Amino acid sequence: MTILSYDSTFEGFLTAVFEIFEFKYQQPKIIKKGDSQQNIFATPIEIVTDVTKSDRVIKKLTDQLQNDGVRTLIYAFLSEKVGVEDLLFKVINYAVANKNQNVMKDFSNDAVLQVSQLTKSVGREKHRMEAFIRFELLKDGIYFAKIDPDFDVLTLIMNHFKNRYQDQKWLIYDLRRKYGVFYDLKNVEIVSLDLDLKLIDDKSSSVFSDSEIEYQKLWWEYFDHTNIKERKNTKLHLQHVPKRYWKYLTEKKIF
Repeated sequence: MTILSYDSTFEGFLTAVFEIFEFKYQQPKIIKKGDSQQNIFATPIEIVTDVTKSDRVIKKLTDQLQNDGVRTLIYAFLSEKVGVEDLLFKVINYAVANKNQNVMKDFSNDAVLQVSQLTKSVGREKHRMEAFIRFELLKDGIYFAKIDPDFDVLTLIMNHFKNRYQDQKWLIYDLRRKYGVFYDLKNVEIVSLDLDLKLIDDKSSSVFSDSEIEYQKLWWEYFDHTNIKERKNTKLHLQHVPKRYWKYLTEKKIF
């Protein structure tokens, strides 16, 4: 077995794929740096991310699998499923062995089927984040939203919010993965921040604008008064808005 250790980025993963074919490694296994699943009898080969190599792999895959096929691989990668690297490599290796067909349609192949299922789950989470994220106005004029998605979808949703909120500065921060995306009225960039979560969760803190706190109170009161209890259908409501997304919704917060 040949173990290749990469930096957790998609470009790093593709660099590892490139080197597997370049050096013809036998029984390759791709792991993230620091992964505890290392084989005690093997020393991992540390992969240095090389965009030139990863771009060559992307171009090759795009030629064969088209944009939709590459998108499927990216979405599955962002699922962060344990062992997803080996699963994706199986699909890529299968594609290389069947150059005259788009293997992403061959659901009789177990790896292809699993990747397709992961892609659907990630896509569902992406759409829910786009629907349920709520921004809060900070005193410095930036609209802030914190998220904690099951999958690493932040880079997938940033263009949606850039197009929807072009006239205001905003920051979306992933609590679990400890990074965010910031829009400055011109560009969206990935940022790393050291947030004081207690301060962010405390609505009486000095970080929120007075108008934001007042708005949230008014919105919650409006929602409470217009919600007809006799017509309440909890089962249907949970189907459309699963409970794990309530933490994002202003109308679900009690002051």
